[in-house]
Amino acid sequence: MKIGVLSRDAKLYSTSRLVEAIKAAGHEAQVIDVTRCYMNITSHNPGIYFKGEKLEGFDAVIPRIGASITFYGTSVVRQFEMMGVYSVNESVAISRSRDKLRSLQLLARKGIGLPVTGFARRPDDVEGLISMVGGAPLVIKLLEGTQGIGVVLAETENAAKSVIEAFLGLKTNILVQEFIKEAGGADIRCFVIGDKVVAAMKRQGAEGDFRSNLHRGGSAELIKLTPEERSTAVRAAGIMGLNVSGVDLLRSNHGPVVMEVNSSPGLSGIEAATDKDVAGMIVSFIEKNAKPFKTKTRGRG
Repeated sequence: MKIGVLSRDAKLYSTSRLVEAIKAAGHEAQVIDVTRCYMNITSHNPGIYFKGEKLEGFDAVIPRIGASITFYGTSVVRQFEMMGVYSVNESVAISRSRDKLRSLQLLARKGIGLPVTGFARRPDDVEGLISMVGGAPLVIKLLEGTQGIGVVLAETENAAKSVIEAFLGLKTNILVQEFIKEAGGADIRCFVIGDKVVAAMKRQGAEGDFRSNLHRGGSAELIKLTPEERSTAVRAAGIMGLNVSGVDLLRSNHGPVVMEVNSSPGLSGIEAATDKDVAGMIVSFIEKNAKPFKTKTRGRG
């Protein structure tokens, strides 16, 4: 098989591990920077060009689309889909998961446990918004933030009002969520492939930081999931339509709650914490499932 890894940097751990796993399985690998691609959008002969050459002969692609290039990156994935190339995560599913508000609404509609979450536009509604999520302390998140950037813990109502009003004054979209104190600054990253959690780790925030992102100095360790946590992670990934995802959970007093479903989960932390060949599992999934024009969400936007 010929498998493309859609990534802007071949030196990134996740990208290099995927290339290594593809080659170890006896397949051909090519790293493709989607920002260097341009497309011929026609009805009968859609094409993608990379550094002046037409991309042909691919059986599958693995999108590693950064949040900052979601719009253009998913357009390239969509073009591959039009050409009949199997994408591990489809363009619609990536776009769906990247829209934090939309993804939470979809999860809520299907009964997935979530932190109480509020969304508003006008500063006049700040007091009602704070009250709705249970008051301070509470968490304020930029809709466009990633890796813990743009996430603020407001410990008092006055602080919450100030931060929310400042963000709204800048015409920035934010979510306000209840603070799950009992989680103790830790979350659980469940790595889901297909309909199984193949690896899981507990991420603990650095001292004095409630955010557990490894990029922000957090630590990770192996963890045993409960059946409810495992089921919640698999259901959340399925609702997003993602074949490969990182589902982030918090352990609350009322069961597991989903914080986010990530369409391009990193491999470094999960492989180190669990000592599992997650990259190899992704390649095995492709071997079993890749077929021309196999696109579940075709025609659904």
